[in-house]
Parts: sequence; structure tokens; C-alpha cells
Amino acid sequence: MKNLISLLYFLCFFGFEAKSQNNKTNPDTSGSVPAVTNVRGAKYPLILSNHRVMFRIKAPEAQKVQIDFGKKYDLIKDNDSFWSITTDSIGEGFHYYSLLIDGIATADPASESFYGMGRMASGIEIPFAGGEYYAEKDVPHGDIRIKKYYSTVTKSWRQLFIYTPPGYDANINEKYPVLYILHGGGEDERGWATQGKTDLIMDNLIAEKKAKPMLVVMPDANLGAGAFGEDGLKAFEAEMKQCIIPFIENNCRVKNTSANRALAGLSMGGINTLYTGVYNTNYFSYLGVFSSGWIVPMQNSIADAQYDYMKQNSSKINGDLKLFWLAEGGKEDIAYKNGQIMLAKFNELGIRHAYYEYPGGHTWPVWRNNLYHFAPLLFK
Repeated sequence: MKNLISLLYFLCFFGFEAKSQNNKTNPDTSGSVPAVTNVRGAKYPLILSNHRVMFRIKAPEAQKVQIDFGKKYDLIKDNDSFWSITTDSIGEGFHYYSLLIDGIATADPASESFYGMGRMASGIEIPFAGGEYYAEKDVPHGDIRIKKYYSTVTKSWRQLFIYTPPGYDANINEKYPVLYILHGGGEDERGWATQGKTDLIMDNLIAEKKAKPMLVVMPDANLGAGAFGEDGLKAFEAEMKQCIIPFIENNCRVKNTSANRALAGLSMGGINTLYTGVYNTNYFSYLGVFSSGWIVPMQNSIADAQYDYMKQNSSKINGDLKLFWLAEGGKEDIAYKNGQIMLAKFNELGIRHAYYEYPGGHTWPVWRNNLYHFAPLLFK
């Protein structure tokens, strides 16, 4: 009798495990679609109806294959040397991920790659029911342009991306306001232009007359290894004032007053915005800080110096700025706590600001939404 019970337990347990593994490698694929971020003709990654993602990769010599979304998934090898797995449900919007083969992180050859995480990484776009604001629509479209400029700060040639609104080339007598927008750590000037969907967001806002036509300038905020230290922040401040703004105003049809300039950034770019923007309110009338705040305790001395400056210059800051807009990605945002500490300090110092919160963490779905809500507030 004891042996029979043991056998039944084994069969039930094994059957459950087999079914579980089968669901991971051979799930119901009805209603599934290849990710729009797949390279041309690639079926996988395959997005299932419940936002789970199925991966299938051929790696005959590999000993172990994983997919890393922050959480790692072990793929299972079949007899044809294909490795497969189906993830848990992945949040809507854009996400970086890595393919790990025997512990080595690499980009998935079946997916488009993006510069993020400090290297070229795979990216996947999970369909988003609320993503109509960055969908491709039958509206007038602007352009994304790439320009080279010489930096007297770095003594090197650098590049930036520029969004020009619909009609920019035709309306040769019109000048436009400018939003300078900055990427986060581990990214560069390509971030807002590709992962951020800046052109589509702006095209749709302008078409709906929710935002004024404007240029959006996307520079590279990486100036050396110490980007989060005061030397790096000072270097970027100099880059903006000595190189980027003069280049744009000498080469594009833009209005060159502070009332027609805005500066914003996400994460590391938000810290650059705090440093460059608060100390230079004679340059900018609008500041946007997304998923950011002074990093405690690493930047305490930098923050304390700025808070002292704010205390002494609160009337000037409040008078110069038409909008100081701060946003966080909910409590799951890694910058949330530091952001709340900073907000409390602003209240204490009497610095006027607006606060917006959109749940989603420290991710591109949040920052796209931030741009969508920030841009209509500019240049009124």
C-alpha cells in the first residue's frame, strides 16, 4: 500500500511538472503576434495574448541559455537544439532585456538593439492599450535630424538629434521655441529619438493642437565617467551654454530668449536638468525633471549647495520659471524616495513647482507619458 501511494504521488507530481514545463515551452499561442521590435521576418519573441513572451533560440553548443528582464528565465533545450521559454506577463510598453548564453550577456539577434544599460541591448515593445498618443497616425509628420557639432568643452566632435515639427522647411520665416531633453544613465542622444518615440508623441500633440510646434533637441549628456559628480555636472552645464545652445541658435530657426527655451531630462538627465536649470533660470523658463532627484547620500554636498542657493534666490527662481515640473514613476520607481525628499525640501524653501505621478517604475513607458503631459504645458 505504501509503495502504491508513493507511485501515485510520483505520477501526480511528475505530471504537474511536465504540464508546467510544457506550458512554458509550448503555451497556447492563439492571438499571439511577433513583437514589433523584432528584426524583419523574425517570429520570436512572440507576444501572447496575456503579455507573456515566448522566446525560441537555436544555440546547439550552449550549455545554458537565459533571458534577463531583471528577472532571469532559464530556457529549455529540445532535441533540435532550440531553446524555449515563456515568461511571466511583462508590463506594457518598452523594455530592455538581455540574452545570456553560458553567462555571457548579449543582444538577441532576432530583436532590434538599442543603446541602453551602457551597451547595445535588445529591446521589446509590449502592446499598450493606452499608447495611442505615440501611435503612427495619418497626421503631418516632422523629422528627426542628426547634426554634428564641435565641442569646445570636450575638444571633440559630438552629435545630437533634433526633432523639427511639420512644416519646418516650408515655413521659412517662422521661428520656433526649443525643448532640450536629456536621456538617462547608460543611454545617449539616441534614447529619446528611438526608445522615447519623441517624434510620434510630438506629431500627434501638434496635430491635435495640444502642444505648440517646437524643436526638440536631444543631446548626449555623457561627459566623462563622473557624470553624477559635480565635475560632470559642471561639464554638461558648460556644454549646454557654450556649445549646444549656440549651435542650435546659429543653425536652426529658433527663438533665442529664455521664454522660448525649456530643459528636461529623465533620471541622470533629470539631475543634469536640476544642476544646469536651477543655476541658469536666465536661460530657461521651463524645467522638467522625470524620475529623478538628488541621490542621497551620494550627492548630499551638491544638493545642499543647491538648496542654499535656492534659499537665497527663491524669488528669482520663482520669478524666472514659468513651470518647474517634477514627475516620478510611482513608488516602484527607484528614484521615488529621493524625489520625495527633494519635493519636501522645495516646499520648505518655497520653490514653486508642479508634481505629477504615473505608475510604472523607472522605465520608458513612464518617460514617454511624462513627455506627453509636459510638452503641452510649454511656451503658453
